[in-house]
Amino acid sequence: MVTNLAEQLRKGTTKSHSMAENVSFVKSFLGGVVDKNSYRALVANLYFVYSAIEEEIEKNRDHPSISLIYFPELNRKLSLEKDLEYYYGTGWKNIVEPSSITQSYVDRIHSIGKYQPELLISHAYTRYMGDLSGGQILKNIAKNAMQLSGNEGTEFYLFRDIRDEKKFKKQYKDALNLIPVTESQIDLVISEANVAFNLNMKMFQELNSNFVKIMLMLLSNTINSLKNIF
Repeated sequence: MVTNLAEQLRKGTTKSHSMAENVSFVKSFLGGVVDKNSYRALVANLYFVYSAIEEEIEKNRDHPSISLIYFPELNRKLSLEKDLEYYYGTGWKNIVEPSSITQSYVDRIHSIGKYQPELLISHAYTRYMGDLSGGQILKNIAKNAMQLSGNEGTEFYLFRDIRDEKKFKKQYKDALNLIPVTESQIDLVISEANVAFNLNMKMFQELNSNFVKIMLMLLSNTINSLKNIF
């Protein structure tokens, strides 16, 4: 059975995708304004999210809804570990922890993996297809904004085991269309993908709040310095 799951996912998440891109943190990032502290917090949160996704996909690799999209070359956990070591040092495991929203995201992924494995399709699609589509652009923005050298701090965006990202995306979408799902299951997968976008959006909003606090603190320090001068 061949479905058009890939296209239905794309169309069914268009609004959520647009909303996520319009969160202030994301707009600032795309505009080349990247606060290093907020960015490393994002890397930490993504580490916990991808650890959960990849753990549950591995557990369910033989499930009929997951086996066709089981591509270990997509895994981001190890690359995120390299980035965390760059931003936090070798003791990063004793420092980083998920934000409250991230923990809710992680808990949902584990629950789905246990009770509704087919919905892991939604979380894998939302994250990995986005990473493949805009990874190089985001990598260059991060490098320029934070004045990074080489691949330091940006391993997350490098898919070293995928030679042709455009060709791989087509392969992934073709695999999605071969997954044996009913129309009612497709509706649930699309609904869960929108939940995934919403959770990502909330993670970005948390980071935006941190960014605003930092900017206000810097502004306050500047004002106080000027008062001392004059």
